[in-house]
Amino acid sequence: MSIISKMKGWFKTLLVSKTKDEFHIEPIRSAEVDEWVGECVNIYQGNPCWLDVEDHIDTVNFAKTLCSETARLAMLGTGISIDGSARAEWLQAQIDNLYYQLRHWVEYGCAYGTILLKPNGNTVEMYTRNRFEITHVTGDRIDGVVFSTQARTGGQWYTRLEYHRFSEDGLYHITNRCFTGDTPENTTRPVDIGATPWADLQEEVTAGNVKRPLFAVFRTPQANNIDPDSPLGLPVFSETVQELRDLDIAYSRNAKEMRDSKRTVLLDSDVLLPSGGRVVQSPDAWERRRADMKLPDYIKNVRSSAQETLYHEINPTLNTEARMTGINALLNQIGYKAGFSNGYFVFNEASGIQTATGVEAEQQRTIQYIKDVRDKLEGCLHDLIYALDVFADLYRLAPSGSYEVNCDFGDITYNRDEDRARWWGYVSANKVPAWLYFVKFEGMTEEEAKAMVEEAAPKAPTLFGGEE
Repeated sequence: MSIISKMKGWFKTLLVSKTKDEFHIEPIRSAEVDEWVGECVNIYQGNPCWLDVEDHIDTVNFAKTLCSETARLAMLGTGISIDGSARAEWLQAQIDNLYYQLRHWVEYGCAYGTILLKPNGNTVEMYTRNRFEITHVTGDRIDGVVFSTQARTGGQWYTRLEYHRFSEDGLYHITNRCFTGDTPENTTRPVDIGATPWADLQEEVTAGNVKRPLFAVFRTPQANNIDPDSPLGLPVFSETVQELRDLDIAYSRNAKEMRDSKRTVLLDSDVLLPSGGRVVQSPDAWERRRADMKLPDYIKNVRSSAQETLYHEINPTLNTEARMTGINALLNQIGYKAGFSNGYFVFNEASGIQTATGVEAEQQRTIQYIKDVRDKLEGCLHDLIYALDVFADLYRLAPSGSYEVNCDFGDITYNRDEDRARWWGYVSANKVPAWLYFVKFEGMTEEEAKAMVEEAAPKAPTLFGGEE
């Protein structure tokens, strides 16, 4: 186990014990799920348990590719718009500020199976499994959590535990407990929140009329077959771990064969002497002679007594074609089990989604998989925006007002240039108003687009020949 993994494990143990000691509640945990997710995270980070230096087994880290491609497709062409009031404008600004991080967060969610997003008064923080403990679940909704946040100021480390829950009377409570120490692993000394980097937060907050938790959960869509009672999701490559191991072995064997396939010539150095005499058979003498005669390094010196073995050339035959067939078979199996269509991942072949024409049918499995991920993401975003709205009330961050959220997910077979040209054709044929085109493709609001179209419209002539 790496030092970083040990530190994470120690910190996780500290979080569990502090949750029990400070808030007098037993976290809802599943040792089997935590162990499995931890193993999968190591695979995602490029440290699978099957690495073997002596046997030359390395990793191509295809688990990272699966998570990254899922996040890329899920976020492709995604737009989030919030309208309706001054509060809506503030919420839109918050989402715009974190939009560039969403793809990364979706990828981490795919790797960990579950991530939590929580406003902190200034921005939104993302929490992976080692930074939160679940304390209460209602149905399939996580509604009680202890979050752990760390920061360093002036050479001191600080840890803040933030406990979110509903009480029996329906009120929503947030409790902060802070600790300090000389190292991130030793922040065990209690400290007042006013003496920490979070001095602008309150130790205790109680709010009424809160209908949902003030955090959002992004969980992968597949069922948890490690522990069906756990509220946590599993990494998107959870079902493919054995095949990922086989892929790393197959690829490593192929790579080693290619490295070992160097042409070799076995040559008796004596044949290079004009007199036919014997050269001193020492490594240094041979290397000097090689340098003097500018011989390539694939020539190796041997001693021979038979004429036919004075010179012997070795050109290994590679099994690359057969090995690549096996590798592609593994990639097909991995992709299918992860949710992608057959043939989506192939080495040395053109594959994947290229244009909208003729793709939807053959990539239907991929499209459905990404739709499932997007459904989970959309629910997460709605919960996050709700939490931001409540935080705006609690901390008086923006004027009150209603809002409406619209999540627009682009077609994964989508070609923006083709779509833009098609819509401009609609405008030219007077089938759709021009302002709608500018909203869809130029990032304008409806009001801005309509005002621009009205300004550009020809003015009716007046009685004296001018324009109105």
